[in-house]
Amino acid sequence: MAELNPSTPKTGKARGRKKMNLRVDLTAMVDLAFLLITFFIMTTTLAKPKAMDLAMPVGSGDAVPASRSLTVCLGKNNQLMYYLGELKKPLIAPAITGFNKDGIRKVLFETAKVIYNKTGKSMIVLVKPSDHSVYSNLVNVLDELTITNVPSYAIVDIDPHDTDMLKQKGIY
Repeated sequence: MAELNPSTPKTGKARGRKKMNLRVDLTAMVDLAFLLITFFIMTTTLAKPKAMDLAMPVGSGDAVPASRSLTVCLGKNNQLMYYLGELKKPLIAPAITGFNKDGIRKVLFETAKVIYNKTGKSMIVLVKPSDHSVYSNLVNVLDELTITNVPSYAIVDIDPHDTDMLKQKGIY
């Protein structure tokens, strides 16, 4: 049982009043404190993990048409290189851009519109992170793909030719 016993000063003289010994039983207060702590622990929502849905295909042998495929190579210093088609003979020459609103988002919107007007089909984006890119840049590109409603995209390994082009552009 929890008690609170206040100490009384001893002065040596009794002045005619009788001192009463106070005893406060704190058992109920301790029980209430533990009940409140238990209540708040059980009802508190903990931080929910933030996750991005990413569905990866299970080995399809279909070839990707070069006329519809935009390749995005992630480099260092928050920069990326993009080109349309094959690197040897691109439909849009390799160019460097960033992650701002006039960067990759604008490229995705404009390229998707051009591809849809030419073929009547949607664009396919190949994301190739390099050894010098950071994880947040990959997440930023996936966010931009979601924002621009690109239905088909894949994360693939970077080719040595793409790495050489990144070195030429100075972002590898």
